[in-house]
Amino acid sequence: MTDLEKRLNELEMQLAEQDRTLQDMSEMVSQQWDEIDRLKRKLTTASERIVSLEENLPQNDQIEKPPHY
Repeated sequence: MTDLEKRLNELEMQLAEQDRTLQDMSEMVSQQWDEIDRLKRKLTTASERIVSLEENLPQNDQIEKPPHY
């Protein structure tokens, strides 16, 4: 095997490794994006629930302070 063939083989191996790494990273980013979307939906649901609970609180002009105040 000549030096040129060795260099070509090394370059092909490096390219294959970089391609594999790029595919792994792409999959990881996709999974993270799905997780971010899932967490955004949960946050939106929680925020809506908090607003709903706040709206249903009894309206009282004088809010009773806890005894430690």
